Amino acid sequence: MHLDYRVLEGRTVRLEPLDEQHKDGLRAACAADQEIWDIYPYSMVGEHFDPVWTGLLARRAEGLLAPYAVVADGETVGISCIFPDLPNRTAEIGGTYYRPDMRGTAVNPESKRLLMAYLFDCGAIRVGYKVDAINARSRAAVLKLGAKQDGILRAERITWTGRVRDTVVFSILAEEWPAVRDRLDERLREAFA
Repeated sequence: MHLDYRVLEGRTVRLEPLDEQHKDGLRAACAADQEIWDIYPYSMVGEHFDPVWTGLLARRAEGLLAPYAVVADGETVGISCIFPDLPNRTAEIGGTYYRPDMRGTAVNPESKRLLMAYLFDCGAIRVGYKVDAINARSRAAVLKLGAKQDGILRAERITWTGRVRDTVVFSILAEEWPAVRDRLDERLREAFA
């Protein structure tokens, strides 16, 4: 599996490798929902933004992370990341946040469709997702994408607020991808109709 970290373009979203040009837009998008960060393992609001931003770019430079700016109508409206495990030909998609007005639109399914197609085209045998057990909306969204729940990791991490988090693990396997892709494509056709 080889990832070249390129721009991924759909009908309504463009996923661009995260760079300085996205910083102010992402900061504003993250600030649009102050309360949601309590269910994330970290915060990207206020004084927390710059250290997380620096960490994202450092992890990208080390090859541990491929963060993408989610761009819609020319604006940075969110972020989604690939966590590659190249020797095992697997990857996780996570660290996803969208500005509130983008939630419930075609932005998430199209972004995930682009990321998964990219990963499977690059040779992935498994694409995973991890979601905080208390985040019902994200759990439902991952299932709606076509992922299967693998299990729950109890007390898997401590969030920035000090809360001990249980994490729900989901996956899509390469042999499942064609059917998942076709259902996503149909869902997107309906959204664009």
